[in-house]
Amino acid sequence: MSQIIELIKVLRDRTGAGLMDCKKALLENDNDVEKAIDWLREKGIAKVAKKSSRIAAEGKTNVLASGNDAIVLEINSETDFVANSDPFADLVKYCTSAIITNKPASVEDAKKVGFDGGKSIEETFTDATIKLGEKLDLRRFELVTKTDDEVFGTYIHMKGKISVLVVLKNGTPELAKGIGMTIAANNPSYIQMEDIPAAVVEKETAVQTELSVQDENFSKKPENVRTNIIKGRVDKILAEQVLVLQDYVLDPSKKVGQILKEAGASVVKFIRYQVGEGLEKRQDDFAAEVMNQAK
Repeated sequence: MSQIIELIKVLRDRTGAGLMDCKKALLENDNDVEKAIDWLREKGIAKVAKKSSRIAAEGKTNVLASGNDAIVLEINSETDFVANSDPFADLVKYCTSAIITNKPASVEDAKKVGFDGGKSIEETFTDATIKLGEKLDLRRFELVTKTDDEVFGTYIHMKGKISVLVVLKNGTPELAKGIGMTIAANNPSYIQMEDIPAAVVEKETAVQTELSVQDENFSKKPENVRTNIIKGRVDKILAEQVLVLQDYVLDPSKKVGQILKEAGASVVKFIRYQVGEGLEKRQDDFAAEVMNQAK
């Protein structure tokens, strides 16, 4: 029972569907969450599956650019109170400096390195855990190296709830930061439509096709018209995840693609970290809610 409760919770957080609808979707799909999401969408119960689970874990993200190197990282704590403390801020700063300096290949390797003759990250975490009284975790990081004709843009939102790194070719740091602000606000998945994997397009096409079958008037239209309508719906949904097709946050009258074209620049890469992406925080009354619904 505990497993199905957790799966229902994840499904509700990701789709916004009702409890019993989520339970039925899981039963129909052998408790496979991804298949259950598609099933709910095909039934018109969930409109668009969210790209990540509900943001719940606490902590901070950080981004730093130094010369041709840059880093984005996330460190988690159990409470927001600790995440906003000075010792935790010092821990984030120390880890950022140690990793960008030593360039470890993985989180496990990163725990072994230190900075400026100081303790290793692992030892620093041990000290911080004792001082702050909570379990702390270096969850993830990514290192990026640019070329001399590229520029970095960094943006930190809400004191580290979101951190963004942008690499622009033929742009300026100011423009890169503006793009970073847009990425923080809109959370795109791709730079341009061509970057969307064929499997993602096929999956969305299947969902929209199934939804269209439920419309009696749709089936009366010529096949070529139906095909174009489905393609249009798919493109519209996927376009919302494409950076160059999103409104530029500093000038919403223009799309990011237009801003880049006017500047003669292009986005090479971007990374967006948000605290707690994919992590779940248990709700104490959720099990009781499930049990009440099951009666």
